[in-house]
Amino acid sequence: MELLEHIEIEPSVEARSVVIWLHGLGADGHDFEPIVPELNLEPDSSIRFIFPHAPIRPITINDGAEMRAWYDFIPHSETAGTDDIEQSSLQLRQFIEREMERGIPSERILLAGFSQGGVIALHTGTRFDHRLAGILALSTYLHDFADTQVEMNDANLAIPIMMVHGTQDPMIPIMQAATSRENLIRLGYDVRWSDYPMGHNVCLEEIEEIAGFFQEVLPK
Repeated sequence: MELLEHIEIEPSVEARSVVIWLHGLGADGHDFEPIVPELNLEPDSSIRFIFPHAPIRPITINDGAEMRAWYDFIPHSETAGTDDIEQSSLQLRQFIEREMERGIPSERILLAGFSQGGVIALHTGTRFDHRLAGILALSTYLHDFADTQVEMNDANLAIPIMMVHGTQDPMIPIMQAATSRENLIRLGYDVRWSDYPMGHNVCLEEIEEIAGFFQEVLPK
């Protein structure tokens, strides 16, 4: 399987940690590229950022229009999109494994994702067979709790997961995200939760919180 097209932002010093950040439906890797300077990381921060572009596929809720997406989905279906999610998870694994081959220990690799991208980050991180630094899950949810319970890997038991959601999110209701939070806690993950009076987007206070999370789980 060929590595997806992507953007890489190298730190000013040698990279010792990696954040792989997945965008949402209809966006691309450039969507979160501008967030890197806004994180105000230390000048000697050694984090490499990777922003993959999702494949282009037809999307049912958009009348079959083709756009970048990690999976197609049908509203109110618990398991729709599973095959696409599995495929996207394999594509994310390729990035993780490549970073490990480049000399970055898995414990210094963090998966991040917004909306659809967060679904893939959670799906992959809970099942990955090497210890990861953590998962950043923004405006998103856990896909298929029952399967996650069966397929989760002990290597990542209790890893830190930061979930952030908008109280007025019209795309993914906050109750859906809160249910995912409770399910992840039940599975033994170290879930940190914040919500903000916003829609399906990212706010400034959230960016500050993300920077703190990176500093905590990605040591220099």
